[in-house]
Amino acid sequence: MSKKVTMQQIADSLGVSKFVVSKALSGKEGVSDSTRDRVIGAATQLGYFAQTNAYMKSIKLDQHPEVPKGKRQSVLVLMPNIRFQTKDSVYWGRILDGISEKLEAEGRGMVIVSEQSVDHFVHFLNPNGLLGLIGVGEISTSLLLEVHRIGLPMVLVDHEDPLIPSDTVFANNFESMYRLTKHLIGIGHRKLTFIGDTNYSRSFYDRYLGFRSAMEEAGIWDAMRDAKEEVLLPVHGHNQDDFVEPIKGWILKRGKALPTGLVCANDMIAFGAVRALRSIGLSVPDNVSVTGFDNIEDADKWKPELTTVHVPKEALGRRAVELLLKRIGKKDEPKEKVLLACELLYRESSGRI
Repeated sequence: MSKKVTMQQIADSLGVSKFVVSKALSGKEGVSDSTRDRVIGAATQLGYFAQTNAYMKSIKLDQHPEVPKGKRQSVLVLMPNIRFQTKDSVYWGRILDGISEKLEAEGRGMVIVSEQSVDHFVHFLNPNGLLGLIGVGEISTSLLLEVHRIGLPMVLVDHEDPLIPSDTVFANNFESMYRLTKHLIGIGHRKLTFIGDTNYSRSFYDRYLGFRSAMEEAGIWDAMRDAKEEVLLPVHGHNQDDFVEPIKGWILKRGKALPTGLVCANDMIAFGAVRALRSIGLSVPDNVSVTGFDNIEDADKWKPELTTVHVPKEALGRRAVELLLKRIGKKDEPKEKVLLACELLYRESSGRI
C-alpha cells in the first residue's frame, strides 16, 4: 500500500515551508503566482491530488449576496490577456464572437474577464450570480483551481488541464494536420519540415503529432532523420514579423538542402515563412510549398493564396456554450471532450513537385 503524500513532502521537494504549501493549495493570499504554480506542479507530480480527500478546501462565498438559481443569467468568459490571446485577435476574437452569438440566442448575458492574478480573481465578481464559466485559450492551473474551488461548471476552449476535470472543446487538430500532410506526400513531397513551437499550446502539439504520424506512416520520418534532415523547426512569437528572420536564417544556413515543403503550425507562421523565402529570391510554391493552419481572415488575400486548414472558430464558441448549458443541468455526467471537424483548403501556396 502506497504511503500518503503530505504537504511536508511537497515543501521538502521545493525547499519551501509547509506553511507556503498550505497557503498555495488552499487558495489563500500571500503567495506569488509563480510559487503557487510551482507548488501545484510538485503536488501533481508527487500524486497529491490523486489521493482521496486530499483536495483543497472550497472557497466560502458567504460574503457575496446569494442569487436564486432561476435568476442566474450570465456566463463568465475567462480570457487572460496573454500573448495575443485577446478579443481583438483574428483567431481568439472569432471564438469569442461565437460564444456571444450563442449566449444572446439563449437569452444569457456574458461577463468577459482578462484577470490573470489568482489573488484578485474571486474578489471582483459574485460567483453566486453566475451560471458557469467558459475559459478561452491557455489559462494557468492556479487560476483554474480557483474556479474549481468556487464550484462553477466549467468548459475550456482550445485548452485542457491534466489536473482540473472539465469539459473541453477543440478543433480536430491532429486529424486535420494528418490529412494535410498526407496530401502533400500524395503530390510528391518527400522532404517536409514542421515549423512551430510544440510547447506553445496543446493545439500546436496535436498538429505536430498529426504531421509526424503521416510522415512515419509514409516511411519519410526515419529517412529524413537518418539523412540528418531537420523535420522540426521551433520558432517563437505571435505576429508574422516575429517569424521572418528566424526562418530566413534557418533557410540560409541550409543552403541548397531545403525541404520541398514547410508545414506551419498556423497561418501567421506561414506568412512569415513566405516572406522569408521571398526575401532571398525563392518562389512559393515553385521552389518551396508553404501551408498554414486556422484560415484567418487574410489567408485567402495573401499572394499566393495560402493553403491552410479552416478551423470553425465561431462554432467552437457556440459549442462551448451548448456544452456548458448541458453541464449545468447534468453535473454528475462524465466529462466530455468535443472535437470539431476542420476543412482543408488547397490553394496556391502548395503544389506538386
